[in-house]
Amino acid sequence: MAQNAAMLEKKARELRFTLVRMVGPGKPGHFGGSCSIADVVAALYFHKLRHRPADPAWPDRDRLLLSKGHAAIVQYAALAMCGYFPEDELYRLKKLGAMLQGHPDMRKTPGIEANTGSLGQGLSIACGMAAGIRLDQRSSRVYCVVGDGELAEGQIWEAAMAASFYRLDNLVGLLDCNRIQATGPITERFDTNPLAEKWTAFGWNVLDIDGHDMEQILTALDKADSTSGKPTMILCRTIKGKGISFAENTALFHNGIMTDAQYETACKNLS
Repeated sequence: MAQNAAMLEKKARELRFTLVRMVGPGKPGHFGGSCSIADVVAALYFHKLRHRPADPAWPDRDRLLLSKGHAAIVQYAALAMCGYFPEDELYRLKKLGAMLQGHPDMRKTPGIEANTGSLGQGLSIACGMAAGIRLDQRSSRVYCVVGDGELAEGQIWEAAMAASFYRLDNLVGLLDCNRIQATGPITERFDTNPLAEKWTAFGWNVLDIDGHDMEQILTALDKADSTSGKPTMILCRTIKGKGISFAENTALFHNGIMTDAQYETACKNLS
């Protein structure tokens, strides 16, 4: 596992470096929550997911949704690196007529499973997909990345109850616990703690890990595979803005604008 983990850690650094270059200086970009989940996204796209970039609609594929759709830039970077579309498209981000918008759009971008980013809705969509896959008697799995600030949305907890009630053991949630939402610390805005106890009480199998430790991520994903009769929520303890020195642990770069000097610093940090 160690050799594979090292390769995936390199992929995660490449994802962070790429998303910084995609946005560039002078333009707003959701750096914070994209960098915090880069390790998870690398583990999924380059190790765990069954998917075919040449056939994005392959019926037996696994599904990955970002309920926190504002972190789409890290998913776009992964999709391009996998070959879903030319990497040149990354540098047309949010331009008029481009396939890569500020939030995921399944009508425009190959590999995107649902239009997300209206917070609270993605986990419900994931539940529907997981239930449909089971009805079709397929072995595919559904992975859904949720933000910890997003837990203030009531629809998340409706989905949590439904997933447990319907015993959707082909559904895996990955909770990005970076502790900071757009306007500041979650504990000061809308404290949704204690996380492990709540998800356990809602009937989920709960795993609590360091979301930047690749070996822990891979082990947790494997454990989720062997869980029967209930969905799994992996609590990924992360750092907002991970890898960018001036963006770490601050709400300023939830959707911040880099100066030219900051851009150079970020590139040095990640290269």
